Amino acid sequence: MAHRHSLVGVFRHAIRIATAAALAGSFLVLVVLGLGPRTGRYRTLTVLSGSMNPTIPPGSVVFVAPIPLPDVHVGEVITYQAPLDGHPVVTHRVVQVLQGGEQPVVRTKGDANAGPDPWVARLTGGPAWQVRMSVPRLGYAIQALREPDVRRVLLWIVPFLLAAVWLADIWSPSASDGGDTRSPSTSHT
Repeated sequence: MAHRHSLVGVFRHAIRIATAAALAGSFLVLVVLGLGPRTGRYRTLTVLSGSMNPTIPPGSVVFVAPIPLPDVHVGEVITYQAPLDGHPVVTHRVVQVLQGGEQPVVRTKGDANAGPDPWVARLTGGPAWQVRMSVPRLGYAIQALREPDVRRVLLWIVPFLLAAVWLADIWSPSASDGGDTRSPSTSHT
């Protein structure tokens, strides 16, 4: 019987640790991906294509920070709207600055691409966004969280499970309620 109580105690302790870690991780993700970009100090974007392999593989989340337009130089990886129909957002390396100044004109290239992009881009309207860091595969997790079935699980089932764990913890007999009062390190042979 004592062995069963110790296993239940270990299981409950593991559940508490896992719950605390999940809550702390969720809070950290909320702050870094949800609230931090609202400060204007950085943005997060998911890279969908392999054009920047191996530097930034598909599914990575890039953290981009603003830099003044005149500070854009060859070799930097920037995120900008390509001068194409629909103005897709592109994250590529600057391979040539054709015109500097307040509205620089640049040619870019994906690291995995054989040649430069078939367009030149005039950067206007505020700061350029330079890639400062990338986290491989995080974009796949974010994309999965946007799926309707996953959202339903997170919004309904996870809170229910947390409530069940907390209620079980509240209603479980403790040593002070007349439960097993032996120390886990005590051995009775």
